[in-house]
Amino acid sequence: MGAATNVVDNKEARLPREVKDALQSMASEWDDVVDSKALQVIPLKGAMTNEVFQIKWPTRGDNVSQKVLVRIYGEGVDVFFDREDEIRTFEFMSKHGQGPRLLRRFRNGRIEEFIRARTLSASDLRDPAISALIATRLREFHELDMPGPKKVWLWDRLRKWLKAAKRLSPLEEAKAFCLESLEEEISILEKKLSARHQRIGFCHNDLQYGNIMFDEGTKSVTIIDYEYASYNPVAFDIANHLCEMAADYHTETPHVMDYSKYPGLEERLRFLRVYLNSSGKKPRDSEVQQLLQDVEKYTLASHLTWGVWGIISVILAISTIPKSFDDNACTWCQ
Repeated sequence: MGAATNVVDNKEARLPREVKDALQSMASEWDDVVDSKALQVIPLKGAMTNEVFQIKWPTRGDNVSQKVLVRIYGEGVDVFFDREDEIRTFEFMSKHGQGPRLLRRFRNGRIEEFIRARTLSASDLRDPAISALIATRLREFHELDMPGPKKVWLWDRLRKWLKAAKRLSPLEEAKAFCLESLEEEISILEKKLSARHQRIGFCHNDLQYGNIMFDEGTKSVTIIDYEYASYNPVAFDIANHLCEMAADYHTETPHVMDYSKYPGLEERLRFLRVYLNSSGKKPRDSEVQQLLQDVEKYTLASHLTWGVWGIISVILAISTIPKSFDDNACTWCQ
């Protein structure tokens, strides 16, 4: 659920004074910028937990502008993730060349390198060539040696979110969404899915198309936005990514998944083979089949995770997704 896409021009945007001062100070150090104060602010559409802006200045070069990205953190998101953890992850990724460089921090946000690549669209996830690039990059992501405890966060996070949903929901809505029974559902899933053979890696946990950038020139992908990143079973991360193929957050009904677009068996197997092959060793058929089974089981955990996320988001009005949950949407109660 999470990244910014689709540029929308707007000459006057809502940037705090401290951010403008930081931008002007930074631009004044660049020799090719004509005027550090002549910045153009372009809000980027599609971010769900932050305000994101492209900032650019005219330069003395061949009509090439200097660009950066400004990210202003949303309020109330600490119910979902720890902002300090997210910042540490971003800084780690930045230092290891896995994402945009961190240029400057301010009180409630940061300035990032602007990646000169395009954000993927919903249909791009089904492109075999792009999908293969994602599979390879995701394997690299999972093998990152992040500082901190290498424990599974999925189940603790789900219970934390469920607790928040119960606390925030009016009684009628809590009953409609069967929140009281979900604690047991989480425990059953955890028990069923926590197998010894599963591989734990550093997972993105929100690998939708808006969180992937594609460079047309180098034919490479970059994974961005790490708010939900943590150690988890890699099968969960892959399952979530495959589920995201049914989503299009740039329609009039961004909350409605179209499961006719969910990848068929051959497409899922192709993704998993590329993912496993990227280690340099051809996987055994049994290894591919085991990962396929694990991914299909973790699809349940992905649905539950974003279902609870959606309930909290509607209550707190954090997300840009319109309020559309009702009693009939409560499929896990039926």
